[in-house]
Order: sequence, then structure tokens, then C-alpha cells
Amino acid sequence: MKSPFLLSFTLLLSACAPPMMDRRPADVPLIPAPEAAPETTTEAGRADPGQPLANRSDVQAFIRAMAAEHGFNATSLRATFARAHSQPSIIAAMSKPAEGKPWHAYRSIFINSKRIQGGVEFWRANAAALARAEQVYGVPPEYVIAIIGVETQYGGNMGKYRVLEALATLAFDYPRRAAYFRKELENFLLLARAEGIDPLAPRGSYAGAMGYGQFMPSSFRSYAVDFDGDGHRDIWRNPRDAIGSVANYFRKNGWRPGEPVASPASISGDRYAALVSRQLNQPRSSVASLRNQGVAPRDSISDGQSAMLLEFQGIDGPEYWLGFDNFYAITRYNRSQLYALAVHQLSQEIRARSGNRPYSGVFSSDPIAHAD
Repeated sequence: MKSPFLLSFTLLLSACAPPMMDRRPADVPLIPAPEAAPETTTEAGRADPGQPLANRSDVQAFIRAMAAEHGFNATSLRATFARAHSQPSIIAAMSKPAEGKPWHAYRSIFINSKRIQGGVEFWRANAAALARAEQVYGVPPEYVIAIIGVETQYGGNMGKYRVLEALATLAFDYPRRAAYFRKELENFLLLARAEGIDPLAPRGSYAGAMGYGQFMPSSFRSYAVDFDGDGHRDIWRNPRDAIGSVANYFRKNGWRPGEPVASPASISGDRYAALVSRQLNQPRSSVASLRNQGVAPRDSISDGQSAMLLEFQGIDGPEYWLGFDNFYAITRYNRSQLYALAVHQLSQEIRARSGNRPYSGVFSSDPIAHAD
């Protein structure tokens, strides 16, 4: 996977970068940077969506802040933003999340023969890295695979937008979450400098998520690992780094090796309705206490296991599940019960079709390199 990859990055990437940051991942998707367009503004002095981002006063203020707070070269940053533009299609995409669908419609997007077979093939192609990730982080291969399958169809669809433009569009033209995306833009420029990446090069989702596992920049800086020890954290073209990074994310967000994720539940009586969890909170009730209130797992689960009752809208009516601490850990990757159940169900289908054994629950600590 690691072919030579030369990036033509500006003085931005060398300004104030310590020696540990002089690292460059191979094969980060590179797109030609267009020449800066002529300056244009509306009559009222507001930013014209067609003008380069560098012409906007809010972007100029951001550039000054990056120079003051992180030592970036302001001239080089302006040159970078002069080659980038706000993308109205990104704002439109933000209003159409899949999470707005009922469970039975959401499930069909992710639990299908193409993704299941793709997961089996991904496991076969990356068996060694997946086995090592299980040993190091305690996360079963099928869950790492399912995350990558749900996010990008095993690297087949990592996004079409320039990450810089996606984040800048949302930071400056999406007021509802401007503060969040401004911070992600800041983190993106920091990771680009740290990893030696041309900030105009990577492509990702309309929200600025990147690579096989669709990490946001802050997640990259916190959880991405150099899993194969080649000196680069390359989640775009190196599935080994992507596998290690997803497993590390889970482990750092509360994954409990050897414990269950979810179980279909049977309900009886009239007390269960008040027990349904509508929030993304950590499980607090024991399975034993839920049994006493008419809720029982269909799988064999210890009475002492913490659990929460979940309700999903199936084609033929409500479906009831118990989610455990590892279910909650999956919601730390994406704050959605629908997402977590899709990952769980896809993982079980992949494991069943691959013929691999159930998770052993055995793991050991092993230091993995982080750049930040």
C-alpha cells in the first residue's frame, strides 16, 4: 500500500513544526489545487459564495488566530484558503442525515449482502492486522470491520469533498454548529502540519470525516495510530493503520473486552414502557432488575451485567433490545442508537459468514505510536 507520494505543501506546513511532526503518510488522496479566483464580494460587503475563502473577513480572523495560537505562517495560510471555496451542497447535505429514518429503513442501508460479503473479504485480506488489534485493544475483528463497512464500505467510499472546504463551509456558513466545526478546522490544520499533508489534498465526507473509519480531525489527533510502525498514521490508504485506529478509539471510549454488546429482549407486563432508554446514557440497570420488571434478554447474559432497554421501529412493529456497556461504547463513535445496532448486527452477519470463531476476550497491552 505504501508507494512514494510527494506533496507540494507550502511554508504553512513547516512553520513552527517540531521535528516529531516531520512525517508524511504515503498515498493520501491528492487533488490538484486550483488557482486562486479573483476577489469578489457582494455590494453589501458580505462574502460571495463564489469567492475564495481567503477573501472573507471571518476566515481572515481565523487565520490570524491560527498564527497567534499555533504559530502558523499567516501568509501561507492565506494562500491555502485562497485556493478553497465554500460549498453550498454541503449545507444541503447536512439537512438529510440517515438517522432521520425509522430502524427498518435505516437497517436496510447497512445490513445487506454487499456489505456482509465485503466484510468477509476485508477480514480475509487483513486478518493479521485484525488479529493483532484484538490482542492489543481487546476489540473483536468483526466490530472493527463493521465500523469500516458502515462508514465507507471498506474504503470504497471515503467521500468526495475536500476536507478543508467541508470544514470551512460548516465553520463559517453553518451557524448552528459553527463553533464545533471551527474547532475541527483548527484540528485539521494541526494534523496536516503534524503529518506532512497538503491541507488541500485529503477528501472526506460533507462533514469533514476522513479515511476508512471516517475520523473527524479531533478524533484523528486523539485516536489514530501508526499500527504498522512505518512512521505514519495513514488512515486514507493503509488499512492496517485504519484498523488499529478504530480499535484504539473503541478501547479509549470504554470498550470492555469479553463483554456482550446487545441482545434481543422479550417483554411482558406493563412496566417495560417506562424503562425504554431514549437517551445515549451509559447502562445503569442490572439484567436482574430488568427481569424483575418484565424485560429479559433472549441470549444468555449474566444477571449482573449492566443494561438498558432499547426500542426500535421494525416493519411489523416495535423491536426490543438490551444494550450493554459495549453498545454504549459504539455510540461514542456515532451518537446514534440506530448506528450502534446497525454496527452490531452487521458484525454478527460478517462473523457468521466468515466462519471465524467467537471472540476470546483475551488482549494484552502493546504500545502503539501516536503523533500527537
